[in-house]
Amino acid sequence: MQTLEQIIAQIKPLNQDAMRKAQIKLDGLLKPTGSLGRLEQLAVQLAGIFGEDAVHVDKKKIIVMAADHGVFEEGVAVSPRAVTAIQAQNMVHGVTGVCVLAKHAGAEVVIVDAGIDCDPIPGAIDMRMGRGCGNIAQTAAMSREQAETLLVKSAALAMQQAENGVRLLGVGELGIANTTPAAAIVSVMTDNDPERVVGIGANFPSDQLQHKVSVVRRAIACNQPNADDGIDVLAKVGGFDLAGMTGLMLGAAAAGLPVVLDGFLSYASALVACQIAPQVHDYLIPSHFSAEKGARSALEQLKLEPYLQLEMRLGEGSGAAVAMHIVDAACAAYNEIGSLADSNIVLPV
Repeated sequence: MQTLEQIIAQIKPLNQDAMRKAQIKLDGLLKPTGSLGRLEQLAVQLAGIFGEDAVHVDKKKIIVMAADHGVFEEGVAVSPRAVTAIQAQNMVHGVTGVCVLAKHAGAEVVIVDAGIDCDPIPGAIDMRMGRGCGNIAQTAAMSREQAETLLVKSAALAMQQAENGVRLLGVGELGIANTTPAAAIVSVMTDNDPERVVGIGANFPSDQLQHKVSVVRRAIACNQPNADDGIDVLAKVGGFDLAGMTGLMLGAAAAGLPVVLDGFLSYASALVACQIAPQVHDYLIPSHFSAEKGARSALEQLKLEPYLQLEMRLGEGSGAAVAMHIVDAACAAYNEIGSLADSNIVLPV
C-alpha cells in the first residue's frame, strides 16, 4: 500500500489548456454567453479534471463512512448510540435517505464501517479502527498512527473506485454525536469560537445547546490541536468517520476524480484535506448549504459556494446524491447543446 505522502504527490493541478478550450466551446453553444451560469463553471472544472473531450460522469458512487464517537457519553445527542449500527444495516438494505436519493441519481451507495460500536456488519466494508473513538472531551479521538492508517486506507478505497471506472465520487457519513467533533474541527480550522459553529445536529434541543458548546470548548482545551497540522486535528478532536471522509477526498484527487461534498460533516473533513494537500480544493464540488450553524464559517474558509440551498441536515451523503443531478446537467449542457456555428447564428461582439 502506498504511503500518504505518495498519494498526495499524485494529485495533479487542473488542466488549464482543457479548461480554456472548454470555455471556448461553451461560449460557442446555442445560448447567450454565460447564460447557464454556474453550470458552465462546473463544466469547465470537470474539463480541467478529465480533459475537455471527456466531460461525463456516467458511473457514480457515494461512499458513506460510519463510526461511533466516545463524546456521546457527554450527552450531546438525543438518539441512542445503537442507531449508528441500525442505520448502517439499513444502508446495506438500501432503505435510508441517501440510498433512495442516490438510486434516482444513478449512483451506488457503499457503506464503510470505520469504527461502529457493534460486531462487523455483513455487506459493509470493514475498515474498523475500534468500537468507537475516544471521548474528545477527555482525551484524543485516536492516535496519530490510527489517523494516518485510516487516511491511507480510505484514500486507497477512493483510488480503487477510479480503477473500477467510477467517474464521480460522493462522500457521506454516519455516526451518532458526530456533529460535535465536526464542530470542534471547524472551530479549530477556521479559528472561530465554538459558540459560532456548534449547531443542533440531529434535533439536539436548542435549550441544551450551551452544553454542547461547552463540550466542544473542553475538547479543544484538553487536546490542544494544531490547526497547521490537519492530521493532528483529526487525531485529537475528530473521529473515524471524519478521518475516513478526509482520506476519500485525498485519494479521489490523487486518482483524478471529482468529489461531491455533502453537508457540515464533509466541510469539516474538507478543511482538513485541504490543509494536508491544498490542491485537493480543485477537485471538490460543494452540494448544498447545510442548515448547521457553522456551515457558513467552514464554507468561507474553503472558498466554496454550494449549488443548492434546501435546509437539509440529514447527512449520510444525501446532499451529494441530490447534487449529482446538477453535475449531470452540466455534462449534458456541455456535450449536447448545439453550436452557434452549425446553426449559422452570429452574435454581435
